[in-house]
Amino acid sequence: MKLGHSFSNWKKVLTAFGFVACSALPAFAQSSASVVMYHRFGEENFPSTNITIEQFESHLQEIKTGGYNVLALGDLVDKIRAGEELPDKALSITIDDGYASIYEKAYPRFKKAGIPFTIFISTDPIDRGYAGHLTWDQIREMDKDPLVSIGAHTASHLHMAAASQSRMGDEMSRSLERLEKELGYRPDLFAYPYGEASLTAVSVVRGFGMRAAFGQHSGAIGIGDDIYYLARFALNEKYGDLKRFQMVAQAKSLHVKDIGPRDMMVGSRNPPIIGFTVGEKVGDIDTLACFSSHEGKVRLERFDRRVEARLEKEMPVGRTRLNCTLPAGDGRWRWFGRQFYVSP
Repeated sequence: MKLGHSFSNWKKVLTAFGFVACSALPAFAQSSASVVMYHRFGEENFPSTNITIEQFESHLQEIKTGGYNVLALGDLVDKIRAGEELPDKALSITIDDGYASIYEKAYPRFKKAGIPFTIFISTDPIDRGYAGHLTWDQIREMDKDPLVSIGAHTASHLHMAAASQSRMGDEMSRSLERLEKELGYRPDLFAYPYGEASLTAVSVVRGFGMRAAFGQHSGAIGIGDDIYYLARFALNEKYGDLKRFQMVAQAKSLHVKDIGPRDMMVGSRNPPIIGFTVGEKVGDIDTLACFSSHEGKVRLERFDRRVEARLEKEMPVGRTRLNCTLPAGDGRWRWFGRQFYVSP
């Protein structure tokens, strides 16, 4: 395809290759938000999912003094679904799984700072009384606090992309039934365990009436994004220093559309053709760069606002992330991410 071809011709090509064809964003909907994700607090034996207390307290201080507009996750979802403009430096906080350090170390600090957050709970470990996990009494106590909201995260912390549709449905049912019994209501926000999703998983989650669902692919959220596959920035000891927190918490969306491939589950074509179209309001994209977690910097081909990432190597079994960033001025970055999954 040559540069002179019209966007209508591009849409035909995108559809043929299974890309998501989205309408242009309205002019007012160029704002964005960051959602950050924690797991454990002060549990140094688990560095890949832990944040140190020193790191965590530096994040809280930055949130309080850095001019952020912190939104409860449900409020952020409502604004995105309604297409409402978001405030500058909009930020929401999430925590996955349900470890005891949430109640023991994070909750008191969030409460003191007046910062709202959402916990995505996997119910089986709670029911089985696993060491190091929350209890239902602790979850109920936090749930009564207006600062805290609870979301669903399957029953067993399922690898959803690799599971059958019936298994996913069973996990969703068991999880939501347990949450409803213990809390008195069914949460309508969901997070994919490990961030692993697929079109089938998205369909199942939508079928259970979820209002929104979140992955673990890095990126700022923009109006018009897929409400059932929203990005979050993961924080841990390695990627949790103050400089990185500032970078991700202040990130702006690339406002992409026509994302491909549609399915996050990699099929027979490996590596897949990855592409997206960057919104006009973003401005010049010459300095856009993309990096793959298994390949490093990726060669890009540009066709006006259209960008295609040309991976040279097959994606390995498991998760592969693609991160694309663009300087946004004032020391901030525009950031778009995608996570793919190759089944064993």
